[in-house]
Order: sequence, then structure tokens, then C-alpha cells
Amino acid sequence: MEKTTTVPIRYSVYVISLAGFFVSLALSIWASEGYWVPVVFALLAAVGTYDLLQKKHTVSRIYPILANVRYFLESIGPEIRQYFIQSDTEERPFSREQRAIVYQRAKNVLDKRPFGSQHDMYETGYEWINHSLTPSRLADSDFRILIGKHCRKPYSASVFNISAMSFGSLSANAILSLNTGARLGNFYHDTGEGSISRYHRQPGGDLVWEIGSGYFGCRHKDGSFNEEMFRDNAALDQVKMIEVKLSQGAKPGHGGILPGAKVTTEIAEARGVAPGEDCVSPARHSAFSTPVELLEFVDHLRELSGGKPVGFKLAIGHPWEWFGIVKAMLETGRKPDFIVVDGGEGGTGAAPLEFINRLGMPMTEALLLVHNTLVGTNLRESIAIGAAGKITSAFNIARTLALGADWCNAARGYMFALGCIQSLNCHTGRCPSGVATQDPRRGNKLDVQDKSQRVYHFHKNTLDALQNLLEASGIQHPSELGPEHIVRRVSRDEARSYMDLFPFLEPGALLDGETGLGIYDKYWEEASPDTFDAPTFILKLRETKLR
Repeated sequence: MEKTTTVPIRYSVYVISLAGFFVSLALSIWASEGYWVPVVFALLAAVGTYDLLQKKHTVSRIYPILANVRYFLESIGPEIRQYFIQSDTEERPFSREQRAIVYQRAKNVLDKRPFGSQHDMYETGYEWINHSLTPSRLADSDFRILIGKHCRKPYSASVFNISAMSFGSLSANAILSLNTGARLGNFYHDTGEGSISRYHRQPGGDLVWEIGSGYFGCRHKDGSFNEEMFRDNAALDQVKMIEVKLSQGAKPGHGGILPGAKVTTEIAEARGVAPGEDCVSPARHSAFSTPVELLEFVDHLRELSGGKPVGFKLAIGHPWEWFGIVKAMLETGRKPDFIVVDGGEGGTGAAPLEFINRLGMPMTEALLLVHNTLVGTNLRESIAIGAAGKITSAFNIARTLALGADWCNAARGYMFALGCIQSLNCHTGRCPSGVATQDPRRGNKLDVQDKSQRVYHFHKNTLDALQNLLEASGIQHPSELGPEHIVRRVSRDEARSYMDLFPFLEPGALLDGETGLGIYDKYWEEASPDTFDAPTFILKLRETKLR
């Protein structure tokens, strides 16, 4: 290849920087002033020289100095799109409209909108709730659901609570603010897998203690389950329920590790590990390995806790695994007091892109599967269902309850209430709002007194809005919401209620035989209470591509 002897035009900024340095330096010496000018040129020339000599970034070697402009613009691309390009209703992952309503309700300021909806009501996917010509009148918005009605210590929960977020993922002041707000509003705060920290306990708000595969707060040194530690923590009056985490929507089937460098004394204290050592959450539990063993573990936790409600949280994956759990309930008579369905759209846990985008069943389909299976096996009346997945408004709550849930949880909604600006830096420790960080220089800037009030007001004003929706619909309580109340547009000229859009099983239908619905008829009979393994016909399919 023939070499060129001319300087490419792409080097022009670098050449100008070099020339500018020497010329400005000479002029500054001559004039005895303006020395800042050669300093600027020297810095640019230094950047260009480094770009040419380094070997990591080819673009920088080919475009010295100029490439850094590209990298800078690329780095602020999400902010530019969020603040200046995206419409108010474009969800990436939450729209400006969704965030704004949380901020306004959290600040307890006017949350009304003028001049009509910004949504295209004829766009496919648009949803609404039907109103009544005879509205109801409700006394207040403190809607509650009794969980564990057959337990010695049942819990009356709000229909809108704080979903699982651990201390370690969130800052100390964020945890303090969330729990203080929960105490003020009389709703629960899920601890997340990181267990009960001093910052959960200090305000005194209701807790749901989440126990994951790392058994933090109730583990032996080898990571196995520790009954004595569990009994001590479960006995706390603040702990109202215990939730076994099977999987989470953000990264189902994926374990995690908190590097030892991030395991502070406070985190180690909460999790029952040594400071400075890697904190590992395995991808699967060691306390059980079959559906029957899972239910035995749930029963054992209920006994150790003194009769508090115990359930589990899961993101739905293979349907036969869920069906195996339900079959185990029928075979053994053992049942959880509640099940929390975590939708695949969950996102407070940082995870690989493929996990966030393409793994796990979204909340709507997952909730329908869980609700229908329990109805079809006559178990629904004895097991309460919670659901989580991008819930930030009263309508989100209403549509979720209409699909079969008894209550809703939210994580990112309450993060917005704390001041989260959706900078998408949760996994870096550089959260600009002091929420998702362990850097005390950032976390300590979050004012607990102010933010706890915002958490309280977000909950209160959202439930007030739910009350208004229920009254307009002629309903007395959220438990009356059903698929007949919510309507979805399926084309420009057709809309269907959830009752007509989604399949709903009749009570006992799965016990009676075929349902006429593929997922149930195909997998229910093949599922086993004794194993999470795939059915035989699936295993055979995996042996060949001839399907």
C-alpha cells in the first residue's frame, strides 16, 4: 500500500493545538501576560499525543482529540434523549409523565393536567377503566388486605407497598427514608435480599423480611440456612411477614456477588458475613431442591417465626416448575400464605442486558398464570397474591388488581419519590440523587426528614387517586376490581375488556381435566411435585433439533 506524505485533515485539530501552543507561548513570553492560552493549547496537544500513542481505542488514534468529543456526546446521550428528545409519554424505561406524577404526589403539590390527555386513545394497547353512572362514596383510601388469615399472626397489609430493595443497593439514608415513610403511612417495606439492617430497624416501620439463596441474616459461615439466627430476626415485632425469594424479575435465574471491597461493617452486620469478604448469592437455594421441599421449608419458617405469614416471590419461567409447586400444595396440603409475582419488567437490580430485555415473563402474563392456576385448583381463596412490575400510578394498581392480584408493590416508583432522576447509574455507585449508592459523600446528601415525607405523600396521594377511580367506577373496595372493569384497545377500531381479552379459568377447572388452553393442557399433567426438572417429552426434545 502506498503511503501518503500529507497530513490527513482529521489531524487538523491536533496540528492546530501544537502550532497554537508554540505561537501562543512565544506571544505570551513577549507580552508577559496571557499564559493561560498556551496552557489550554498544551492540554489539547497532550490529549492528542496520548490519543495517537495509546492502542486501546482505534478511533482515537485515527481522530486524535476529535474522538473525545464523540465519546463525550455518547456518554451524555441518555440524558440528552431523556431531557430534550423523548416525548412525555415515551417509556425508556419510565416516561416523563410517569416520573412527573410521582414527583408531584411525593412533593404533595398539584398533580392535575390541563387540556386533555397526551395519549392517543385510538392507539393499539391504550387502556382505560370503565366508569359508572352511579358512583360510590368511600370513607377513606386506607385500603387493606388480610394476609395469612389462617396464621396465628395474620397481617393487614396496604394494597400498595415498597418492593424489595436491599441496603447495599440503596444508601443508608434511602433505607431510613423509605422505612420512615412506611411507618408514617402504615404500609410495609420489603427488606430485599440483603436482610434487616440497622437502618431498617431504626424508624420502626413494618417490614417484610426477604430471604434469598444467600440466607443473609440467617446463615451459617458456609452459607447454609441458620435456624437460630432466623428465629431471632423473625421474632422482631417489626417483621410482619417472611418472603422466600425464588427469583426476581430483573435477573431471574441469576445469582450475584457483592465484592468484598463493598462489604462494609454495616452491610456485613445486616447480612451475617465478614466485613471485606465477597458476599455471594447463589443462583439457587440450598435449603430445598424440589417443590415439596420448598413447601416444607415455608412451613418450617412459619413455625420458627411464631406463626407469621410466610410466602415466596418468583418471576415465572418454565410453566412446569410453577405447576409442580401447585401440585405439591395439592399433594401435601401445605400452602404458602402469599405469593408475590415479580414481572420480567422489574429493574432495580443491575443485570446483563439479555436478562433485563429478554428473560422472564412480564407481569401481566405471569400474574394471569399464577392467578388462573390457583383458581383452577381451588386454592385461590387461601393464598393471597401480590404483584410488582413498573407500578407508579393508581391506574397501574387498578389494572393489576383486575388481573387477579390482591395488592401491589413498587420499587422504582418509591425511588422516584426519594428523588431518583432515572440517570441509569444505579450499578456504578455514582447515583446523582444519593439513592442507589454506598458512597457516603452522595448518600449523606439525601435528607431523611424531607424524603420520608415524600415517600409517605406518594403512597397517600396515589391511594387517594385510587379511591377516586374506584368511586367513579361505582366500587366499594379494590378487591371488587375484576377483568370486566379494564378495557384495552386491540386495533384502531376494536377494544376488548380484560374479561374478553384474556382467558380466565373456572374454579376447579384444572382438577376436572382439559381446560382448552394450551399452556395448561400441555404442561399441567406432565408437571411433578417431586422435581423442578422438565417433563420427559421436553427432555426428549432437547436431544434433537427435529421437532
